[in-house]
Amino acid sequence: MSEAAALPLTDGDIYERVVSAILDHRLPPGTRLGEDKLAAAFGVSRTRIRPVLVRLANEQVVTLTPHRGATITQPTEQEAREVFEVRRMIEPTLVALFIANASDADMAQLKRCIDDEEAARLAGDMRRAIRLSGDFHLQIAERASQQTLGRILRELISRTSLILMAYSPPHERNREDATACGCREHRALLDAIRLRDAVEAGRRMREHLTRLESQLQFTPPVDAVPDLATLFAVAA
Repeated sequence: MSEAAALPLTDGDIYERVVSAILDHRLPPGTRLGEDKLAAAFGVSRTRIRPVLVRLANEQVVTLTPHRGATITQPTEQEAREVFEVRRMIEPTLVALFIANASDADMAQLKRCIDDEEAARLAGDMRRAIRLSGDFHLQIAERASQQTLGRILRELISRTSLILMAYSPPHERNREDATACGCREHRALLDAIRLRDAVEAGRRMREHLTRLESQLQFTPPVDAVPDLATLFAVAA
């Protein structure tokens, strides 16, 4: 019996796979998410797809339009700037809480995340590197033990991924100083975290997010439209 047959997909599984595809930069802004195509791709009924799309729309990751259906949200410049503004508000708090609660093992996990991100960049796997850069921030939120801010940040990370896809300078996407979080800045932030200096860590976090925002260019590139059946193919 196949794994797909043994473990049927839940609505949460479908949601997580769509979010993962966004974080991995495999679903660019503007991609249409047809209910029929998604249902066929996941091997479920359309009624299972609709609540997932509504959840994503509530998180402003998907846009639902009457008579047109769902598309991956194309963030505006104003929305992009608001996302970074809110991240600068909440992430210094999360990093301070992380410092207060984190064990040496938690610090080591952050280092592994940075090492993996750097290895992915060196291998030219920019999608994985960008995903890992977001994971670095999410791990800080998880260990901060602040569930409400953690949920907000998860949504903002997904929206940041859309912003990076829409507004990153194409010629810089494979460089260390591209708009994806740079490994060097993560290492500098980790240095302050290891010293348990919440003030300095908060400052570095704000500067890091400001630099990330400053490199956005608000002219979206043209990307190929992904095939949903291939992207979410269920194992036979």
